[in-house]
Amino acid sequence: MQDTNNILSLLEAYTLDNPDEIAKEMANDFRRRRIEKNLTREQVAEKSGVAMGNIMRFEQKGLISLKNLIGIAMALGYTSEIKGVFSQPKYSTMEELTQIRKNANKKKAHRI
Repeated sequence: MQDTNNILSLLEAYTLDNPDEIAKEMANDFRRRRIEKNLTREQVAEKSGVAMGNIMRFEQKGLISLKNLIGIAMALGYTSEIKGVFSQPKYSTMEELTQIRKNANKKKAHRI
């Protein structure tokens, strides 16, 4: 049964393809990490400066502002992870990698 759960969780990670589903999964992960650290919502609110209502809304509906998400991530010790979201270029083809390298020093994008 444990192997099945692991496989299903891996598959789920690849099937989340819309913002609402991803937000809910992030909220579930946040709640899990908060509980693992034995922190109440009130304690996270105090540590992060994020209102408890915003934390509750995030956990229940997956809704949160970027600033508040950063605050609660930092409160739980995920500063480097949240800072690193866009730190590395992502590509799926060699052509895309070539384009990324070509544009690496540009300051803005231009229409093609």
